[in-house]
Amino acid sequence: MTLAVLLLAFVTAERLGELWLARRNTAALLVRGAYEVAAGHYPLIVALHVLWLAGLWGFGWDRPLDPGWLVIFLVLQVLRAWVLVTLGPRWTTRIIVLPGAPRVTTGPYRFLTHPNYLIVMGEIAVLPLCLGLPWYALAFSAVNLVVLAIRIRAENASFVEMRDFITP
Repeated sequence: MTLAVLLLAFVTAERLGELWLARRNTAALLVRGAYEVAAGHYPLIVALHVLWLAGLWGFGWDRPLDPGWLVIFLVLQVLRAWVLVTLGPRWTTRIIVLPGAPRVTTGPYRFLTHPNYLIVMGEIAVLPLCLGLPWYALAFSAVNLVVLAIRIRAENASFVEMRDFITP
């Protein structure tokens, strides 16, 4: 088994675990009176990530790893974990508004409004670079920017709906 296969298996398992966690958290939030906004763009996000990961399996499973990019990718994983721990039961892959809940302003959210999206941008570029696929990194980064522009606009609009909106 190659190091690339191990890395891709790790990322695949991580994403599947996050989907399970997101579904669990979403269900719990909905029970508490939360609601989803801007669900129409969600299939775009899912498609982007499925195609990105499937393509990495197809093009990168047998490629050598670049150690420098791998270190950067591992740092991004630590930052991803920081976001998940900070948001706790409020972390989900959808835009879920819990009326009356204050906006999270701790952890990485002290510094950025959307740290998770910055991390995802990094991952979409850096994982292909770990596998020596710069053209793949560029192509998916460009598509991801379009999808994130839609997502961030929708999420920012949802902040207006929150009663305890806090300007960063």
